[in-house]
Amino acid sequence: MKAGCSLEDSCPPEKFRRFRQQHPDHIALTYINCSAEVKALSDIIVTSSSAETIIGQIPPEQKIIFGPDRHLGGYMNRKFGRDMLLWPGVCIVHEAFSETELLKLIAQHPGAPVAAHPECPPHIIDHADMVGSTSAILKFAKETTSDTVIIATEPHIIHQMEKAVPEKTFIGAPGADGNCACNICPYMALNTLEKLYVALRDLTPQIHLEEEVMNGARRSLTRMLDMTGGKATYGDLGPMDLMHGG
Repeated sequence: MKAGCSLEDSCPPEKFRRFRQQHPDHIALTYINCSAEVKALSDIIVTSSSAETIIGQIPPEQKIIFGPDRHLGGYMNRKFGRDMLLWPGVCIVHEAFSETELLKLIAQHPGAPVAAHPECPPHIIDHADMVGSTSAILKFAKETTSDTVIIATEPHIIHQMEKAVPEKTFIGAPGADGNCACNICPYMALNTLEKLYVALRDLTPQIHLEEEVMNGARRSLTRMLDMTGGKATYGDLGPMDLMHGG
């Protein structure tokens, strides 16, 4: 039950509700790393792989709140030339990467491309050869002709890369002092095989959500699926439908 998320922690539902009320002419695009309550307060949920597709469907004149990850939102602002209003949340893992240590690593491995997740701050993104979601980084790792790749995201993805292309070398981008384990998510590390076994055996702990929260979260998630599956566009949803989870 303690295995939460720093992004979710950074965006309490009541504060997000008040923030939305202060900007009634904005719709809310919210990164999926948030609570069910915040999803219910949002108009459209995005993932790191779907954010570009969804933002590309929203007219430039439509004002947008993007939360809770300000780095992902800032990256999308720069890529699309938009001015989305950013909620000031960050992922503690991606925030921990050191530009100085990354540059040292690049110097030690000349020619090795850097693949970074868009949750990274700009000073890391600026040195990346490829920026994308976890699945996009994995695809890049398989397809690049380089035999060494530097990975700037939560390092547990490297296990999947080593299984997919064992002949290549993958190096996790370092944290502040080059040696700390601060680039490992402490929340994800709380999940173990033993705990998974016990949870399945005892069917506990359980999380129960109110019907209103589930319906609101489902609505914003369904819009994401519709807008990325070719079933609907922003225009199909209608401006009133998009406001305040209406």
